[in-house]
Amino acid sequence: MPPTTETVLGVFAHVDTTVRALEELRAKGYHDVTVYTPVPVHEIEDVLERDRPVSRVRLFTLLGGLTGIASAFILTIWTSAKWGLVTGGKFLQYGPGGGIWGASIPPFFIIAFELMVLFGGIATLIGLVTLARLPRVRPSPAFDPRFTNDRFGVAVHCPPERGPSVHEILSKAGAEEVRFVTGASV
Repeated sequence: MPPTTETVLGVFAHVDTTVRALEELRAKGYHDVTVYTPVPVHEIEDVLERDRPVSRVRLFTLLGGLTGIASAFILTIWTSAKWGLVTGGKFLQYGPGGGIWGASIPPFFIIAFELMVLFGGIATLIGLVTLARLPRVRPSPAFDPRFTNDRFGVAVHCPPERGPSVHEILSKAGAEEVRFVTGASV
């Protein structure tokens, strides 16, 4: 069965040629691009982040924070009820059906804040690891050791019939070397 995607790798010596290649690729509709750089480059980041949807990691953070707040209030009110603790100068008051209806809430805000931060932070880490599909135990076949020293790499994942078009775009943009990579996956 033939592969469904093909990877074309272009090796660049300069930032401006790399940015030009990325702009041309985006103009032609190629969005599945991986860029390798030896240092962070804001121009490359600006091109890659344009029109990208907002990360879903923030939903993990929100759910973790809300879980932390809810669990903190449940824990503190249950603890006060179980052991009859006086908090905020006020005993717990029980309603006619035996339920708690008079808990002193303000003293519990500190614990609620702390658990919100704790659960939100843990949920953010879980979201990051989950959505980034970490850990990646196998290195990418498109990676070249030169990308850690002084060269920039642009790997474009595309259907096999569009490979020659990508090869031409990378060559015209000023790539030192353009090659097809076998075994590379997204």
